[in-house]
Amino acid sequence: MDDPSDQDTFTWPRIPPAPSQTPGSPPSEDQDAADESPSAPAGRPQRKHFWRDLLIIVLVAAGLTLVVKGFVAQVYKIPTGSMENTLQVGDRVLVNKLVYRFRGVARGDIIVFSGQDSWGPNAPQPSNNGFVRLWDDVLSDIGLESNQTYYIKRVIGLPGDRVGCCTGGKVTVNGVPLTETSYLYPGDAPSFPFKTVTVPPGQLWVMGDHRGDSADSRYHTSDPGHGAIPEDEVVGRAFLVIWPPSKFRDLPIPSTFNRAVLHAGSAGAALIGAANVGGTMLNAVAVLPAGAAAAGAGLLGAPWLLLRRRHPR
Repeated sequence: MDDPSDQDTFTWPRIPPAPSQTPGSPPSEDQDAADESPSAPAGRPQRKHFWRDLLIIVLVAAGLTLVVKGFVAQVYKIPTGSMENTLQVGDRVLVNKLVYRFRGVARGDIIVFSGQDSWGPNAPQPSNNGFVRLWDDVLSDIGLESNQTYYIKRVIGLPGDRVGCCTGGKVTVNGVPLTETSYLYPGDAPSFPFKTVTVPPGQLWVMGDHRGDSADSRYHTSDPGHGAIPEDEVVGRAFLVIWPPSKFRDLPIPSTFNRAVLHAGSAGAALIGAANVGGTMLNAVAVLPAGAAAAGAGLLGAPWLLLRRRHPR
């Protein structure tokens, strides 16, 4: 005879039925509880709980989406050709909003920044109504609304750097010529000649990769900052092209910016290699765009909903 313990499916032993209640004896506690519980309508309560739980999951997913978009990463569409051929018109780039909380801006970074207090146009004055002003601030913080104009350029000079052109036909930083052939638009000269500029404290000197079609720091010398833009108006670092799929790739810092001779002073020297400190982990976090957050919440919530449907209260 086969061993019963060797079965694929385990069968619980049958429990004998409880003896019937004798006439005149008091009912058991279990019988009282059964009598007091109304019979649950089949189907309707389960569907009600299902749609309620589904609504909760949708709201949680929406909340995660807003948090990711507001504080971790956001997708931006390239509107002009000023960064060609690195970025084409219509490309979508993922911008890491978290990275500059852990390291400073580095030369060679591609950044998105606001024109507030530099190139303009400045955002209108906030409303005198405190509630409206608070609501506008919340929408702006989570990326749903903005009255500001945003630009995307490559960082060439940091605070205190001396940037000029041309030495040997090249842009120089702290007297060191940059080798920019890996990212400049084919056929473009590095720049027209301009007088060496010392980047003010708290400012950045930025230029487009398509030097013949980029109204960058060179063209804003009469604006506040004399062409440079405020560091505190930087939204984040563009690190990944996510659309179209055929162009999916990362946006690393070109090797010409990683030379030790380029860095002036202790602050500049501290940036050698700092661009990659925690970069892999931070980019892995930032690469979860809004859709991934919503999808993740859905994947986590779906089994719970199914379990609730199979085992209603």
